[in-house]
Amino acid sequence: MEREVIQSVGFRNIKENGEITGFQFKIRLPYYRGVFLSQLRPGTLFIDGERIEKEDIIWNVKGEDFTVEQMKTDFQTHWDVTCPATLKVKKPGGLAQGYHDLKYGFCFTSSYMPPIIQAHLDPDKENMVFMPEFGHHVNERRMIIV
Repeated sequence: MEREVIQSVGFRNIKENGEITGFQFKIRLPYYRGVFLSQLRPGTLFIDGERIEKEDIIWNVKGEDFTVEQMKTDFQTHWDVTCPATLKVKKPGGLAQGYHDLKYGFCFTSSYMPPIIQAHLDPDKENMVFMPEFGHHVNERRMIIV
């Protein structure tokens, strides 16, 4: 895995039944312990400045697909630090060949952090208090589709 949260490997368009229905990219968890899916707070994706809503993203963890709603109540599936997640984005026609700017944030709750602090986590805004290792980070990366 790369040091960056947004991984360069796996960035490509998704083709289903001969049609390009979207694109995908991989992210790694910057937290050493891993988290259960119910702990995640996915943010909004921006691709070349275009806003993609959370409902248009499917998380694939350990080969299984999850919507944001399903993740909220999944207390069994654990996302390990050594296993990148693939985010599948619904976007008819996918992305054009060339460079694209991705911006994506997510955060997660931790049992040892006071609830009053965690209640104010916003996955779409950088937090000046928390480092990525403690559950929050907005990630940006320029990627290429060939």
